Amino acid sequence: MKVRPKKHLGQHFLTDLSIAKRISDAVTSDLTTTTLEVGPGTGVLTQFLLEREDLKIHAVELDVESIIYLKKYYPQLTPTLMDADFLTLNLENLFNGELINVVGNFPYNISSQIYFKILENKDLVPQSVGMLQKEVAMRISSPPGSKNYGILSVLLQAYYNIEYLFTVEPEVFNPPPKVKSAVVRLTRNSCKKLDCDEVLFKKLIKGTFLHRRKMIRNSITTTFGQFEETHEFFTLRPEQLSVEQFVELTNWVEKHRQE
Repeated sequence: MKVRPKKHLGQHFLTDLSIAKRISDAVTSDLTTTTLEVGPGTGVLTQFLLEREDLKIHAVELDVESIIYLKKYYPQLTPTLMDADFLTLNLENLFNGELINVVGNFPYNISSQIYFKILENKDLVPQSVGMLQKEVAMRISSPPGSKNYGILSVLLQAYYNIEYLFTVEPEVFNPPPKVKSAVVRLTRNSCKKLDCDEVLFKKLIKGTFLHRRKMIRNSITTTFGQFEETHEFFTLRPEQLSVEQFVELTNWVEKHRQE
């Protein structure tokens, strides 16, 4: 039985077993043993995860052909295999509030959305190991000052330590994507809550990066209106600010906007 990669699902099936093994080995069990694989496809990564005696493997797959294939060749996965869209899952209810690792060769067309989903469930997801487009991997792992640093970089780095593990070439996939891929590991940091209004923090980040070529003075007034006073960050651009500096600016905006 063959499973056809489907373009509309962003499927690029990994064919190199050594890379699948490296991804599996990158998942640690010291934070939680419960592990959810997103989009297992034909089980190339799944087989190595199932060999891990220290992990309890669950999987979520949207493709009907893949589900039939997985049930046939990996019957031990069947009790914990969900026919669903990861982006719509209520993780807290599904796992009864238990911590879960989120891993996978993430579908390219929703990789950023997967990370926003992880952010929404940051208190449930202590670790994620994912393969995705190199461009997105660079974006989320880049430090302040980099041209790749953006909205997802700041939001993820606020709550996770991020490691760019290795690059993956296109020819190890079927079909080969037009871009390189990369494997990234996120590990929850000690920040339970930012020292600012987190809703305002997100609004500020999105507002400034929407006009990333402008100085913060211009983008911030577009989002929040005029301010009588100025801040030392106003002459900078958003990619120059660290998470801590965005927290500081958020508190400043909250104070001066109220005034």
